[in-house]
Amino acid sequence: MTVVKAENLVKDYGLNGTTIHALQGVNIEFQSGEFSAIAGPSGSGKSTFLHLAGCLDTLSGGAMSIGGLDVSKLSKRQLALLRRNSIGFIFQAYNLIPVLSVEENIGFPLTLLGVDKREIRERTEIVLKQAGLEGMGKRRPKEMSGGQQQRVAIARALIKKPALILADEPTANLDSKTGHEILEIMLRLNQEEGTTFIFSTHDSMVMEFARRVVYIRDGRVEREEWK
Repeated sequence: MTVVKAENLVKDYGLNGTTIHALQGVNIEFQSGEFSAIAGPSGSGKSTFLHLAGCLDTLSGGAMSIGGLDVSKLSKRQLALLRRNSIGFIFQAYNLIPVLSVEENIGFPLTLLGVDKREIRERTEIVLKQAGLEGMGKRRPKEMSGGQQQRVAIARALIKKPALILADEPTANLDSKTGHEILEIMLRLNQEEGTTFIFSTHDSMVMEFARRVVYIRDGRVEREEWK
């Protein structure tokens, strides 16, 4: 099953009266269960692609479909529901809510969905174990290392049981040992749960873990490697 499909995808930005061509006619598909990376130097368009795939931004031209849905034809409410129900996000800055505990941060997406508190507790316990965070549920983000915070971000992305997880430079703020541990967690989840992972990265370690690497330069797909 095709999870993400881009056809002649274009994204332009206006900056100080100048048009920036972030993506220029990108054609690419990602299938269910992939563990793939989009690689390229800063400014290549890899994060822009992830933002479009995550319905966090609007395309300028071409087409993008998520789970068979043409996102250009969805209303703002429909896009919000698609993000909320089907897509998990992992960012390099973690994006945790500092005043909430670990378990509250993880359960927050389900709270927004109106899920019963008992079910939230049960599912939170499961993903805490999956992310290697047992016994840390009552901590606040400031009491944790960067690697532990990224594990919380992974657990938060997982709790909705999304078909797709988008990870934007997830190892950028981590040392190599911690980054390796984080990638092992995500690879295990991919293998055990069948969750589709797409990374944007310029980290060679992420590229080594990925089973497919798509190289982007100047907003265009340069080449692909399969392992």
